[in-house]
Amino acid sequence: MIDLFAHFGRKRQPVGYADLMRVMAADGVTVEAGDFVLLRTGFDEVVLEGNKTPDKERLETSCTGLDGSDKRLQQWVLETKLVALIADNYAVELLPQAFAPGDCAMLPLHQHCLFKTGVNLGELFRLSELADWLRANNRSRFLFTGPPLRLPGAVGSPATPVATV
Repeated sequence: MIDLFAHFGRKRQPVGYADLMRVMAADGVTVEAGDFVLLRTGFDEVVLEGNKTPDKERLETSCTGLDGSDKRLQQWVLETKLVALIADNYAVELLPQAFAPGDCAMLPLHQHCLFKTGVNLGELFRLSELADWLRANNRSRFLFTGPPLRLPGAVGSPATPVATV
């Protein structure tokens, strides 16, 4: 678990490679080949606080996400050989305000992960309670299982995630 919320709060900020490495170093987080990497941004709490009445402006201006256009971040994803990036927000990466020069994809990290490297993405996971427990117990690692539904022909599936601590 990488707890971005603990370092950035609800500030809307793209998190690039340098920011991510600083957070990981501060919290003693390591990523190994085959890991599922979970990113807590606090966005799950923002959604739930809406009490079934979402506030579009609040949702669009709250919490961090990865800077998908950061080439060093994309390279890190490839080099670490992680299996999946999972976040409590709705795209793992922040939706860009504009395209970066040379980019042809609106969500460059999606393109990099899903189409170029085979890294799975998980979005809108409920992570805050788990992240709080891990931080209180000075931990970042746990057993994660999240089997998807078998949906032949589909491009995605809901998962039934379970964290064992």
